[in-house]
Amino acid sequence: MVNLGLRRVEDGVAAKHPALQQYAACQSHAFMKGIGTFLAGSGAAFAVQKLVNKKLPYSLQWSLLLAGAAGSLASYVVTRAETQKCSDFWIYLETGKTPQELAMAGRVSQPAENLPSPEDREDAAALVRRNKYGDVVE
Repeated sequence: MVNLGLRRVEDGVAAKHPALQQYAACQSHAFMKGIGTFLAGSGAAFAVQKLVNKKLPYSLQWSLLLAGAAGSLASYVVTRAETQKCSDFWIYLETGKTPQELAMAGRVSQPAENLPSPEDREDAAALVRRNKYGDVVE
């Protein structure tokens, strides 16, 4: 078992995906950037509302609600963009090509020689237990 943050990953999975550590670090950075954006965006929106509050008075509850909504929206936009960068990075590390190069080549999925044969899929399906959501259960 290989530690990946707080989770443990099977050795076979870690060996199959050597870039898993870099991808996890990228995702962690993206989520932390999103949290920072939420805090900064909410604080900035609240400060702007306090300045505008002199000309357009409304209660503190509405200021907090609008600041939270603005921070959430900014956080979503930043986290989504950073997560997309991580996904592109993962594809590059796994295939050696950018997603744009793969799209230009017309083959976004894995090459046929890397796909498991029907016999391999049946053997793997027999060994892996899944819950009703499709997650692998140990």
